Amino acid sequence: MPTSTPTLSVNENILLILRRKGVLAAEQEEAIRALGQTSQQELEKTLTAEYQVQSLEIFLALAEHASVPVLRLSHFQVRQDLIAKLPKEVIKRHRVVPVAETASTVTLAMADPLNVVAMEEVADFTRRKVVPVAVPENEIQEALTSADQGSQQGLDEILREAGDAGIEVTKENKDNVDIEQMLESADDAPVIRIVNMILMESIRRRASDIHIEPFEKEIRLRYRVDGNLMEIPAPPKTLQNALISRIKVMANLDIAERRIPQDGRFRIKAQGREIDLRVSILPTVHGEKIVMRLLDKQNLAKSLDVLGLDPVSLEKLRFAISQPHGLILVTGPTGSGKTTTLYSALQELNTPDVNIVTVENPVEYQIPGINQVEIREEVGLTFAASLRSILRQDPDIVLVGETRDNETADIAVKAALTGHLVLTTLHTNDAPGAVARLVYMGIPSFLISSSVLLAQAQRLVRRICPNCKEVFPLTKEYLRTGHIPEDTFDGVEVYHGRGCVKCNHTGYKGRASIMEIMPITRGIRDAVLRSANADDIRRVALAEGFIDLRAHGFLRVREGVTTIEEVLKVTSGEA
Repeated sequence: MPTSTPTLSVNENILLILRRKGVLAAEQEEAIRALGQTSQQELEKTLTAEYQVQSLEIFLALAEHASVPVLRLSHFQVRQDLIAKLPKEVIKRHRVVPVAETASTVTLAMADPLNVVAMEEVADFTRRKVVPVAVPENEIQEALTSADQGSQQGLDEILREAGDAGIEVTKENKDNVDIEQMLESADDAPVIRIVNMILMESIRRRASDIHIEPFEKEIRLRYRVDGNLMEIPAPPKTLQNALISRIKVMANLDIAERRIPQDGRFRIKAQGREIDLRVSILPTVHGEKIVMRLLDKQNLAKSLDVLGLDPVSLEKLRFAISQPHGLILVTGPTGSGKTTTLYSALQELNTPDVNIVTVENPVEYQIPGINQVEIREEVGLTFAASLRSILRQDPDIVLVGETRDNETADIAVKAALTGHLVLTTLHTNDAPGAVARLVYMGIPSFLISSSVLLAQAQRLVRRICPNCKEVFPLTKEYLRTGHIPEDTFDGVEVYHGRGCVKCNHTGYKGRASIMEIMPITRGIRDAVLRSANADDIRRVALAEGFIDLRAHGFLRVREGVTTIEEVLKVTSGEA
């Protein structure tokens, strides 16, 4: 096959190839060269619109320029399993489709054989050398459409084959379901295998939640990864009732009840570890929506050291939990990692000579050595009622999952004053607001000032993907727009993620915590006794060296952990 002349540009060489093949006359080639077009798209538009050159001829010339062989997909059966190995967004964005593979290579059909970025991404994702072949874009699109239809037909066929087997499957109920083992078994009911594959994919993507949402003509399947929801291809609408029934069976729920919300849980074994799933089912106009929260004990921090606190804050928090009695308040919105922080503290305190009892709604992680009580309000087992009983169980340390009313707050404060270390959460925006919230709940100021040891607030920020991490060009205009003092990042480089296959082109992978930790000092106690509000308490704390959420977030930016944009997003309204 002829090769391109190295000194010629892409456009020049395409014109040369077209003239040599007799598609263009010499004077036409010269006329087009005189236009001085630098864009490949502009050249193609000129050739097709003004000189009636077929798109296929241009494509073949481009393939010859790139020294890439041309393949006709109509001669091949595109394999669904190969397509499934690449993210859908990569295939659509780059107009590529894998057509063959060996132990060390993957043959990639490409609409643009000069797209080096696509080849690098596929090589990075598959960990194989990419062998490019040029295929017209319309054939790639037809192959992908055909593969989608084949997938749809396959799922419909599974449902037909399952038939009444869905009813038989509902009789299965195991405390521990080994997902990997079930996926390997060809004898499993097809609907079971589809649910198992959804679970396995969520674990592979490090999802915290699975959303299965019914709409009029389709099901939407989404995973929450690093705090953000991402949509993935879902089973067809015809599978909706069978999938819901299977998940209800696993969670030991009533499959016949579709009018009211239901909550349950089950446990699976996958990739060598046990994962608890908390299931919530909500009736909607188009069917029941399912949200499953994945609770993996391996994600729990073994100690406070791995929470990523600065040394001073870590010392303050560790000193507070080492006290024999007092109240520790952990605050933040839903999904900010409060449970992880509390369990990390408990794991440090969990020794044979200490009696630890928790009251939670629900119990998210079951930890050996800790007595955990789950709230059941329908039978009167509320936070307040549980806490009263717990205090008669001779506890040293008590964790209250959430203090949401005056009665619970009053018992917690009095327990802290009578020789117990009490840890609890509140829904406030910041640490000073946690102390003020107890005042608003009607707890006398003198009891608060005597009992509270420390208030802490936290958020989760996404970590920069280490695979595509690069220096972020920080400008004064950017800092002014974010209302950030210009000297905040003097002397350091800040980073962001460019976006790659490994992070699904988000630039982030994983999450880290940022915290503000406020020990109750003498100055803050005096402010509380004066019935000061949250702003007054904050001013006193800042004067004593308190580092607030945004300042701590900027410390993580200076360390190269996260981005300025991410810190500004999670601390909006906190400055």
